[in-house]
Amino acid sequence: MADAYTRRSALQHFGLTAAAAKGDAAGADLLIGEAAHRTIVNIRGDGGDAFKAAVRSVTGVDLPTTPNTTAKAGDFRILWLGPTEWWVVSSNADTAKLVEDLRAAFNGQHAAVIDVSESRTVISISGPSARDVLARGCSLDLHPRVFNTGQCAQTGLTKANIVLDQISDTPSYDIYVLKSFADYLWQWFWLIGRDFKFAIRAH
Repeated sequence: MADAYTRRSALQHFGLTAAAAKGDAAGADLLIGEAAHRTIVNIRGDGGDAFKAAVRSVTGVDLPTTPNTTAKAGDFRILWLGPTEWWVVSSNADTAKLVEDLRAAFNGQHAAVIDVSESRTVISISGPSARDVLARGCSLDLHPRVFNTGQCAQTGLTKANIVLDQISDTPSYDIYVLKSFADYLWQWFWLIGRDFKFAIRAH
């Protein structure tokens, strides 16, 4: 993990904090922002009772085992990525301690814990038009009867590989994207957003 004083937001050069201060978020039907420096810890294991118990002991979250679903408790959110793979994400956790605690909890099990926080940033998008914007670049059916709050998916968004997590019925989405694609994806949102009444959201 990078030292705190050397960390830079992947989208810092766009001046999002200043842009958010000047915008009219109250009147927007689309809000876009960056949630930088989120803790993202990849865990792998068999998903059995011992594995679930270990995860719960550290995070307080019941591990989601239904494909493409999420579970949350307190500041921790867990995303199902595959039959033996999950992400543990948090906005406020001590990443190094989380990794250490998970590895200790998995002691004796065939499991892996890897900090991938610095590889990605999170672009958040919300508002009545959010689903329409995503539909312009994503092949998933995002209609509420198919994809709703508490669901996530690994997919593509206008040629960028992402993990899409719907976090509320607003709808609101967190989009996890590799930092090397963050600039490109942000500019795509900026271009598409001009067709809507949008504003930058501060985090």
